[in-house]
Formats: sequence, C-alpha cells, structure tokens
Amino acid sequence: MILKIFTDGGSRGNPGPASIGGVGYLNGKQIFEFKKAIGIATNNDAEYLALIEALENVKSYMLQVTRIEFYCDSRLMVNQVNGMFKVKNGKIKEYILKIRGLEQEIKLPISYHYVPREQNIEADRLVNEV
Repeated sequence: MILKIFTDGGSRGNPGPASIGGVGYLNGKQIFEFKKAIGIATNNDAEYLALIEALENVKSYMLQVTRIEFYCDSRLMVNQVNGMFKVKNGKIKEYILKIRGLEQEIKLPISYHYVPREQNIEADRLVNEV
C-alpha cells in the first residue's frame, strides 16, 4: 500500500510566527493529520520542519505501507531533497541530514513530489488554522 502525505509550512513575515501541517492518506482514506506552531521561523524552515514531522509520524504506520509518497508545494524544498538543487545554507543541510536519517529508519521507498498550492489544500488549511 502507498501512503500519500501532503505537507506544508508557512511563516507570517518570513521570518515570523510560523506553523506546520500535514495529512496522510492510505488507500484514499485519511489516517493522520498534524498541525502546530513552531515559533519564529522562515517559510523554508517551516516547509522542512513539516516534512520532518511527517516522517516522524510515519513510523507508526510502517507495517501497513510498502511505499511513501510526499507531496509539497515548495518547489525549492522538493528539488533540494531530491538532490536536483545544491544546498548551501547550513540550517537546511541539517534538515536534509535529519530527513536522510529518518528515511534510513523507515526503510521503505520514499519519493518527494512538487504539487501546486491548489493541490495541497488540506495541509495548507492546517497551517493556517494554527
């Protein structure tokens, strides 16, 4: 089974008060969601922290899942995580290392995809609720 996860992060002010959100679907049925404030952060920080939070949530569903697909509306983050864009920022490099460590713990095929904001409505809603 494929676990599809949509994540989003946002900041008011960039940097400013920031929040993250995400929602996971298994066979089209929502199985989890999360949303939380993360303090003062940039949009990029929020996007990465949402992805990390989602990866940490996945651990409790691994027995039911054969593959994980992430969908995010940050083209920059998706391209950086996929290795298409270089990462120069030290903080972002730390996020990528954390993501790689979580991927190794999960031990399932994981893919990352860019989607326009209009296709990321639920995760965006969760971010704005916080």
